[in-house]
Amino acid sequence: MKYSLRIGKVAGIDIFIHWTFPLIILWVIAGSIMQGLGPEQLIWPVLFVLALFVCVTLHELGHAIAAKRYKIETKDITLLPIGGVARLENMPEKPAHELVVALAGPLVNVIIFLLLYALLGFSLTALPEAEMTFIQSANFLYMLAVANIYLVLFNLLPAFPMDGGRVLRALLGMRMDRLRATKISARVGQVLAIGFILLGLYLNPFLVVIGLFIIFSAQAEAGQVEIETVLKGHTVGEITMKEVPVLQEADHIDKAIDMLLNSQVKRFLVVGGNNVPAGMLNSDGIVRALHEKGKDATVGEAADRKLGFIDVAEPLDKALMMIQAEKYAMLLVTKDNHVIGAIDQDNIIEYIMILKARPARQIF
Repeated sequence: MKYSLRIGKVAGIDIFIHWTFPLIILWVIAGSIMQGLGPEQLIWPVLFVLALFVCVTLHELGHAIAAKRYKIETKDITLLPIGGVARLENMPEKPAHELVVALAGPLVNVIIFLLLYALLGFSLTALPEAEMTFIQSANFLYMLAVANIYLVLFNLLPAFPMDGGRVLRALLGMRMDRLRATKISARVGQVLAIGFILLGLYLNPFLVVIGLFIIFSAQAEAGQVEIETVLKGHTVGEITMKEVPVLQEADHIDKAIDMLLNSQVKRFLVVGGNNVPAGMLNSDGIVRALHEKGKDATVGEAADRKLGFIDVAEPLDKALMMIQAEKYAMLLVTKDNHVIGAIDQDNIIEYIMILKARPARQIF
């Protein structure tokens, strides 16, 4: 995720904190000061937030471990002020598998609660009211145990794309196709999100942020599943561009500018000796090279050396996922380990539009 700082790795999974994460710490400190806490008392609310996000990280690792059972890797986990996000390569398509992955996170919080419950002597009797006014050493474990139960209950709300929404989609998916199940789950989540926003306007602005996150995330997930459904059964070979504009590393940048301005081409394959692929070049790279190197820049100096390859027989939705996840300008298409063309996001999107239009044309 953009604008995130890597803080470590657990079970081979990189853990990041988003740049907005410190805002929750500042919010807690500000709230504690408004409660009249002194400097020596501020440490406990801050430690509580950090401990709670350790629990959130373990929650996301629960999803990751369950997904690995179905041979789905987790790219990374990012901590945000509103919680954590485990970036899986993809969600399981089988409803039963998605159900397991979705429930694995909340199950971790239940286990944490039981461990803390044991440490507290199997007792969660109410503490004296004076000790519940703010977080301190006397009620730290108690509050952390209760917070984990709240995490379970909150995450299991059927507000897609939270865990409860994914549970709802998995259950619906056992009776209908994945796209319809996703759309229903997304709508349910958006209705609840509107409730969060309305409550937030009166109770806590933080609920407004959560509500907006749910609305936009639900829309994005529904759109992604619709694209996957449209592309299902189609392969990279169907829309491989056989004629890819090529530039040599040694070419002057002026040649790239001429080709850019005198055609509809926006991306170029850069090759080195023996026409071996060496990188990609687009308009942004050309402008950056002119700014940094001036008019004497070469194509090789301007090229992006990050290359992606995909076999001609691979599913088209996999190509789109690779382009979006790794930010490839284009993917080189191979057959029998030889490059035969390329594919980019623009022609995939155009193909999606064509596929979506075809049924309507066939009706008439």
